[in-house]
Amino acid sequence: LQQRRGLRLSAPAAIQVTVRDALNQALDEELERDERVFLLGEEVAQYDGAYKISRGLWKKYGDKRVIDTPISEMGFTGIAVGAAMAGLRPVCEFMTFNFSMQAIDQVINSAAKSCYMSAGSISVPIVFRGPNGASAGVAAQHSQCFAAWYGHCPGLKVVSPWSAEDAKGLLKSSIRDDNPVVMLESELLYGVPFEMSEQAQSKDFVIPIGKAKIERPGTHVTLVAHSRPVGHCMEAATVLSKEGVECEVINLRTIRPMDIETVEASVVKTNHLVTVEGGWPQFGVGAEICARIMEGPAFNYLDAPAVRVTGADVPMPYAKILEDNSIPQVKDIVFAVKKALNI
Repeated sequence: LQQRRGLRLSAPAAIQVTVRDALNQALDEELERDERVFLLGEEVAQYDGAYKISRGLWKKYGDKRVIDTPISEMGFTGIAVGAAMAGLRPVCEFMTFNFSMQAIDQVINSAAKSCYMSAGSISVPIVFRGPNGASAGVAAQHSQCFAAWYGHCPGLKVVSPWSAEDAKGLLKSSIRDDNPVVMLESELLYGVPFEMSEQAQSKDFVIPIGKAKIERPGTHVTLVAHSRPVGHCMEAATVLSKEGVECEVINLRTIRPMDIETVEASVVKTNHLVTVEGGWPQFGVGAEICARIMEGPAFNYLDAPAVRVTGADVPMPYAKILEDNSIPQVKDIVFAVKKALNI
């Protein structure tokens, strides 16, 4: 009615925010909201974080809330798990999740299993977060995706954001959750700006763990991805739409618990499925999605076998041309969609 009268309505105040700043906002808001929350890890305090995620937080909250640790993942992860058992809410940063292998006993045997083994009397409200998967030019020991590893383990929740809104909302939900949560970020997304809605700018904004998001509706094929490959899927969908193929892109957001219902509903509509991930193919996230679809009601709606697009089944090479060929690219997704649709 106001538009008919010629009045100008102000658009929602969406702004551009990088994933780095979204994570920083979430940490700042949760440190302010709950005095039990604290951040620890290598270089997180005085250096403002190896990736500047914790920029300004040490100066604002001090040594007791933002804690620099020695280079000893097993040690500081054990301290964090013990603190969580004692009633605090630690955020434990790994400089890369490849280094979390040094602390795998603390993450799995101590954090993930304690609630079950204590019949619910010991909760471990802790967040393990940091960059996961391939970066650029850092070779095999810094480029592994751990989504399938941690998604395999009962007792953990595992989230994997793509956009700035994902990063902020999922980190806030993870910190508030009473279970151990593994948050797998992408170093290559830290500096990427995304539109953040007015709602997401609120201190009360959270994204429920275990709920996927349809980033782009479509009718011909379902593309399911998490983290950085979601952006590749969006690009591939734009390319394919020019050829008359409309892709439905699902941003999984959570690896465990997996929102298979959203994927099933999409497959029922499109009759085709392509999964995309940066991790290795064997026992991967895409393999789990395909198995769950095969075992469920959506299988009868598939008009062709599901197709997986994954990283190459090799340790990450150092040379850039080999690295590029080891990670799913937009052209690989386009090829997989055409294979699924037999075009």
